[in-house]
This record gives sequence, C-alpha cells and structure tokens, in this order.
Amino acid sequence: MNKKANTLLFVLGATLFNIFVALLSFVILLLLYAKFIAPSLQEGGYSWAFSLIFLIAIGVSILVYRVVLKYLLTKIDVEKYFDPIFVRNRKLKKD
Repeated sequence: MNKKANTLLFVLGATLFNIFVALLSFVILLLLYAKFIAPSLQEGGYSWAFSLIFLIAIGVSILVYRVVLKYLLTKIDVEKYFDPIFVRNRKLKKD
C-alpha cells in the first residue's frame, strides 16, 4: 500500500476507535449511574445527569484517544508510512 492509503486507513481506524471508546464509556457511566446514583435522585435530576454523563463520556474518549495516539506515534515512524493530510504551500515572495 502507498502512503495515502495508509493515512486514510489510519484516520478511519482512529475515528472508529474514538467512537467506540465514547460509546463504551457512555454505557459504562450510564450503568454506574443507574446502579448507584439514580435511586437517590429526585425526578428533575435525570435529564441533567444524562447530559453530564454524555459530556463526561466525550471527555473520557478524548483523553483515551490522546494517550493511545501518543503511544502509537512513539512506536510508528510517521514520515515513513503516512502522507501529510494538510500541506502548506509556502511560496516566498521576492520583492
């Protein structure tokens, strides 16, 4: 495979991993909420708790994604296997 295909597969895989971690953390947090916190809350607290669980799950997925990505980038030679996604076109102006 060439560098562009490697880059595309890496980005797709990383995106799917991030979505999977977000869903998994959301389900785990929701189950913990239902087991321990929900019985002690009143009626009005459910919607706030659901929103908070959703935001915490997104935060957890971002943190896990950053840690795993940092680890992978130390193990993989990026310049050897991947093509840059955004390329700056620097043209020097001569006056």
